[in-house]
Amino acid sequence: MPPRARSAWFRTLGQLAMILAVAAAGGFLVGHPWPVITLAALGVVAWHYWRLRRVLIRLTARQRLSPPLGEGIWNELDRLLYRGQSEMRSRKKRLIVMLRAYRAAAAALPDAIVVVERNSQRIQWFNEAATGLLGLHHPRDIGHPLVQTLQPLTLAHWLATGRNAEPLEVSSPWQPGATLSLRLIPYSEDLWLLVARDVSRLLQLEQMRRDFVANVSHELRTPLTVVHGYLDMLDPQEHPDWAPMLAEMQRQSQRMTQLVEDLLMLSRLESQDSLPAEETVAMAPMLATLRREAQALSQGRHDITIEDKAGVDLWGSNKELHSAFSNLVGNAVRYTPAGGRIRIRFRPDHKGVALEVIDSGYGIPAAHLPRVTERFYRVSTSRSRESGGTGLGLSIVKHVLHLHQARLEIASEVGRGSTFSCHFGAERVRQRDHGFADTLEALP
Repeated sequence: MPPRARSAWFRTLGQLAMILAVAAAGGFLVGHPWPVITLAALGVVAWHYWRLRRVLIRLTARQRLSPPLGEGIWNELDRLLYRGQSEMRSRKKRLIVMLRAYRAAAAALPDAIVVVERNSQRIQWFNEAATGLLGLHHPRDIGHPLVQTLQPLTLAHWLATGRNAEPLEVSSPWQPGATLSLRLIPYSEDLWLLVARDVSRLLQLEQMRRDFVANVSHELRTPLTVVHGYLDMLDPQEHPDWAPMLAEMQRQSQRMTQLVEDLLMLSRLESQDSLPAEETVAMAPMLATLRREAQALSQGRHDITIEDKAGVDLWGSNKELHSAFSNLVGNAVRYTPAGGRIRIRFRPDHKGVALEVIDSGYGIPAAHLPRVTERFYRVSTSRSRESGGTGLGLSIVKHVLHLHQARLEIASEVGRGSTFSCHFGAERVRQRDHGFADTLEALP
């Protein structure tokens, strides 16, 4: 208890003791001590109830009442209530100022911000940008269901996913030619935040980049073909002094040709929203082909094994999947030192099947894992050049899997190797034609 409150408490007790002592003395003088003491005690109780009533009035009043002067416990209580009311009002003013500042900041954002009640999915608040991007108007749309208000957009299924909702890109029905990116952010137990952004300019720039890369790659094919043709015509035996230079020029021209082909393929994959044609991909012949390619690239320097534990086939594009799997196997061979082990495993998982390429190579530092699927991203520039990679293999793999509604997972530890896993959902699984069941076992 603070010293001032303690002092007021003892002062009040002293006053009570003094009143009862005076009443007792007066009662003895008149010959009736107990009735006098009882009347004095009732008076003290009545006075305290009166002060309690004043405290209740102060608590229920909507205005600040200055505390009366005095040194008793009730005066101290009035003073503490007055101080608490003052602090609460000051805190409320600061909160109101902060709330207004936050609302002003949200209103000034170029992105549409909509606060949605979680259970009813009704609109609670939105900023000015939501009027232009989403067609919302204040106060007409406040309290209305979000799905019905944004009726041209089919958002019911997307909102039903809640916290697991992925960013959604949709064409704007209010601005022809515009594309909106929608994100759902749960920021409390009862409220969601819907953020809508106009990404039309970003998509245009991305398309310009794709067109530029595709056009430049296409234009490079002809001069590279000419250079490669002339290099093939030069016989190193006729010019022994030129042999090292011709070999290096042929190697670099082939590398440039492969780079151009990978760029064209990546541009084609990025421009597709779905696979042009799908078929049953027989995985037994696919695994056998991957082993042959790995052995040809390895030249006997690695221990290569195949495991087919799934016993099923896939539904998709045979050409695209072979390109993706071949890139993973090629990377495993290139970045695994001689004497290392490479394992290609096709197995079931909890949602479908997975094809894994496991190597005992150099490994990838954890800091690089989030970026290894970016085009031209290299963990080690010198090692990548020595191995002959183009820096586009994992980008191609990522886009091929995306077209198959699959995902790529990478686990790696420096010095112990890496595991690249391609996970396919149950909708991509097909029962195997058992005519190929012994394909792998028949191979040496």
